[in-house]
Amino acid sequence: MTAPRLNRRSWTLKMTTAGAAVTACILAGSLLMAPAAEAQPRKDTLVLAMTLEPPGLDPTAGAASAIAEITQYNLYETLTKIGSDSQVSGLLAESWTASPDLKTWTFKLRKGVKFHNGEPFTSANVKFSFERAVTKESTNKDKPVFANMERIDTPDAHTVVLNLKNGNPDLLFQLGQATAILVDPKSAATNATQPVGTGPYRLEAWSRGSSVTLSRWDGYRNAKDVKLRRVTMRFISDPAAQVAALLSGDVDVFPRVSAAKSLKAFQDSKKYQVLIGGSRAKTILAMNNKRKPLDDVRVRRAIYAAIDRKAVIEGAADGFGTPIGSYYVPGAPGYIDTTELNPFDQAKARALLHQAGVTPPLELTMKLPPTPYARQGGEVIAAQLAKVGINVKIENVEWAQWLSGVYGQKAYDLTVIAHVEPLDFGNFARPNYYWGYESAEFNALWDKIKATIKPEERNKLMGEAQKLVAREAVAAYLYQPTWITVANARVKGLWKDMPVFVNDLAAISWQ
Repeated sequence: MTAPRLNRRSWTLKMTTAGAAVTACILAGSLLMAPAAEAQPRKDTLVLAMTLEPPGLDPTAGAASAIAEITQYNLYETLTKIGSDSQVSGLLAESWTASPDLKTWTFKLRKGVKFHNGEPFTSANVKFSFERAVTKESTNKDKPVFANMERIDTPDAHTVVLNLKNGNPDLLFQLGQATAILVDPKSAATNATQPVGTGPYRLEAWSRGSSVTLSRWDGYRNAKDVKLRRVTMRFISDPAAQVAALLSGDVDVFPRVSAAKSLKAFQDSKKYQVLIGGSRAKTILAMNNKRKPLDDVRVRRAIYAAIDRKAVIEGAADGFGTPIGSYYVPGAPGYIDTTELNPFDQAKARALLHQAGVTPPLELTMKLPPTPYARQGGEVIAAQLAKVGINVKIENVEWAQWLSGVYGQKAYDLTVIAHVEPLDFGNFARPNYYWGYESAEFNALWDKIKATIKPEERNKLMGEAQKLVAREAVAAYLYQPTWITVANARVKGLWKDMPVFVNDLAAISWQ
């Protein structure tokens, strides 16, 4: 679904004798003022808003996608770059070759690149960054990608050879994600608060709880092509405040805004552009598989059967979403429709609870982060669960509390969250992951997938993986979100579709 194209405003002057004279004076004045107008500089600042504030500015150290929304391709760079069409191009790598078995990848690096601190970028930085990702201390959420690198060779300062244990057809995409940023050893430890990268922007200020300001780095190799001199990123979680900030002009761009209810007002105004695009995100009701009685698959299936996904999409996202039945979305390689494996069936939900020996009411808690889709969707789900004898106590928590308590300490029963990374199905094989799922069957299947490079065979195995986690009801898989971006009509270079959550500031400018 796409938004209607916004046409430029056309002006009609009703000419009377007196009006014609006035109009002639105006036009003459405009012509006289033309040289001065041409001399005025193009606008070079921007205010962009986000729903959540990140806990830090090092995407290799935390799971929050808000980190990459600020830093990826802006402060830090990667070997490759992912576009809004999911296509991969070179960034700090100018070219590459791969062996037929996809186990040996050779990258030729861009020359003349420097970090913000003046240090040169070389193959040694690639080796350091990727080896750092698999150390015992690393909290990189994509650690398995780097653990698959058996050896990293640096034959010269501008060549890197990655020798993999298993051939990886997704490697180029994964090397363009924020977890694969390339850093300088001298500053890596303090990147969370004092980020140093090779990107076109530097951190100017961080007003905790309010905004982050980035300023163009004049030492960037293509600084003349970067149109925005300064970008302020404001944090606004309340949906009404998000809409108000756009309508007042306090915010120029709001990607992934919660403005579905107010969409017509923006679509009908020539002051705004509305972009409606797809994603690879999965919104789920996560369940703590380690907690009783959620460790019983019958209870998890009962919870899933009690949920009407279409009603959740209406309540959480005002209808902007597609139902899913597994941790995978339409359009992804190897996708199969698994929605009928766990259909909405309240009678079945009650029967499953009875089979599991659960005497109603079952008391559970649901911790919800501050995102509007989670707060609104959680209310809908709690009401649905109540109809089958499951009483849910909702606890609204701030984002930092969710990251530390739910994701970090696993101190929860249920939670609603969107996983936005496109290649994270391997989370089901991650030991000690926050939803507590452990399955020898899945681990063996995932090992097979990782060792398979032929697309047809790999896609078939991905189908099996989707069916397995659906049958196991590790989570209640709800919907694939459709993202809405509202912006000033004069802003150019925005993404419509978002395979990864980034704000590519160097591509943005004002008309």
